[in-house]
This record gives sequence, C-alpha cells and structure tokens, in this order.
Amino acid sequence: MKITDWAIIFVLIVGPMLWISGWDAEQLRETNRLQLRYTAALRTAAQDAGVMLNRNELQSYESGYGSSKFMRADKEAALTALKNTLALNFNLTDDTLAMQAFMKYIPAVVVIDYDGYFIYAMEERAGDDGYPVAEHRWRPKKPFVYQDADGNSLSFTLDQQVTVINPVSGELATGLRESIGASLNIPLLQDAETFEQVRRSVIVRSIEDDLGDIINRHNEFIRKLGVQYRFTLPVISQEEWNNTIDDVGVLVFLQGIPVGNKYYNNYALGGGRLVKNRPIYGGTHPETGIQYVSTDICPLPFHPVEVFANAKDAAASGYFETDCTQGVP
Repeated sequence: MKITDWAIIFVLIVGPMLWISGWDAEQLRETNRLQLRYTAALRTAAQDAGVMLNRNELQSYESGYGSSKFMRADKEAALTALKNTLALNFNLTDDTLAMQAFMKYIPAVVVIDYDGYFIYAMEERAGDDGYPVAEHRWRPKKPFVYQDADGNSLSFTLDQQVTVINPVSGELATGLRESIGASLNIPLLQDAETFEQVRRSVIVRSIEDDLGDIINRHNEFIRKLGVQYRFTLPVISQEEWNNTIDDVGVLVFLQGIPVGNKYYNNYALGGGRLVKNRPIYGGTHPETGIQYVSTDICPLPFHPVEVFANAKDAAASGYFETDCTQGVP
C-alpha cells in the first residue's frame, strides 16, 4: 500500500478517537463551569436566607432567655430570601411557573431553630379538582428529643439549656445542664462532655433520619412528574454537621439539575447569626521598625497604618500581636 493509503487509514481510525476525546474534554469543562456557578448561587441563597433568620434575635424581644444562641427564627422570611436569590441567579425572576418547576430540584430546606427544626419539603394534597397535587410545604417543628435508659425524656437545645420530663411523675424541669443536674439524679446531666456528645448526636441523627425519609418521598413525587433522576442525601462530613448545629441556620439541598453529562448534587449552609469581629490595627514601631497589631481596646502607642479582620491575617502580613498587659517592646 502507498503511504497516502496508510495516512488515510490512520486518519479514519484516529480521527473519531480524537473527536470523542475533545468532546469529553469540552463536556468536562462545561460540567465544572456549571457546578461552580450553581454552587456559588446555592451558597449565596443559603447565606441570604440565614441572614433573614436573625430579624428577631434581640434578647430584649424575648423575655426569659439568657442564651446567646436563642433567637426567634423567621423561617418565612428566610424562605422568601432563598427563593428570591435562586430566582435571580437562575434567571427565573418574575416567572412563577418556571420557579415552581425549579423547586422540584430542591428536595428539602431545613431551618435549624434554637430548640428544634422545621423542614420545607414536598407533600401531597388534594387539589381543587379532587386530584392529588404535590407542593412544598412547611412540616411542623420537631424538637431535639432524647430518652435515656431510665425513661427520662430530655429536650435539647443548641446550647446547655435542657428540658427534662420525669416518666413517672410527669414533672418538668427546665434550665442549664449544670443547674438542674445538681437536683436531678440523671447520669447524662452529671458529665458535661458526655452531655455534649449525646446532644450533638441526637440533633444530627434526628435531622438525618427525617431528611432520609423526606428525600425518599420526594423521589416518589418526582417520578410522577416524569423526572428519572434519583435524589439521595449527600454525605455531610462531621465538621460540616458541627458547623450546621452550632447555631441557628438554614440547610438547603439542590439536586438533579443536568450539568454537562452529569447531574448536580450539593447542599449549602447559611448561618443565622452575624458576628461582628473587633478590628485589629497594625503599625510599625518608630524605633525598632517591627510591625505590631492590637485592638481598639488596647491601642498601639504609635500611629496605625493598616486594619485587619483577624489576627491570622495580620500574622500572614508579618505583624506581631501585642496586648495591654505585655505592651510593646
């Protein structure tokens, strides 16, 4: 065979392979691009929703609570903010029908309150024509409840506040673990470390169990709408769970949206409490030339030239930390 014949055969064999490889690479780039875009939109929506939870966080509005973690979570305001941000980022603003269709990709929204949680998920009801209609609705608030080996019922919160119900007398005791533990013979209340482990485990397991059931039901509803994607509960690390149940917040899941040749499956957490950090000021010692930082409570004895959000950022820029007790060398 002539060399031109071999060249033609080579092109016929290798050409399709190169085209497929290029197509796969383009699909991978498109998938990564869409995943980054959707993740940014989801996190922004969750953060916006979390901010709206703290509308009523002022302690003066809530008599009888001294906890820094207590707030009256405004779940409706959080849900509205969540939907508005998602609609804006997915170009669904002012399109009610498109937003309703988009909501089928959200199997659950969890609002974690101080003493329990709400879940916004799809449920079936009878429509005006008598036929069943599936739509998202809030489920009743569920407390963080635990029963010990002796039958005592304990209702946890996001901190050390706990409510105990005696199984025999039905008496109810509410207060901080340390204070009511001194008057009640309940082993769990006597050890702070064990109490904290059980409290966190109960909160996480309760939410996970409910989410598992809800997502399974969501699959049943979605199949009736012609969606073949199977929704699953994403794997959430222990660190993420610790951040989730550390304070009032919003946990939202977004799944099943096509991204290239795959499907998007992710979640995002939005905290409900805004924490204002005290700024850190940095300046250079006029005699030694060494850079120091301190807060406005303990100001530097010389003119500051930079402001940092935290000590870590200041250290990364070459500054040394000082305080009022040590002074500046």
